[in-house]
Amino acid sequence: MGAPGSEGGGGSVTLVFLGPLADLAGTGRRIVTAPLDWSGLLASLEPALAREVAGERVHLACAGRVLSDKTALDARDGDEVALLPPVSGG
Repeated sequence: MGAPGSEGGGGSVTLVFLGPLADLAGTGRRIVTAPLDWSGLLASLEPALAREVAGERVHLACAGRVLSDKTALDARDGDEVALLPPVSGG
């Protein structure tokens, strides 16, 4: 989960699961330890949820900004990371 203790240590990041990702997670929100990078995010999730999040159709937003490369996630204390499911509709 990120690099524990690397910014003076501690803090938290709020994960927000939207749509079907919330169903998979069993919750709409989860608190994890900051800082949080891509590998830390995947490690904090159940295997089925991690596989879904790693898929190319799921996007991430960190601190209100959609990431063009979700593997560049660098969430810090107090950040909110939204996991955005594929958009459907017509």
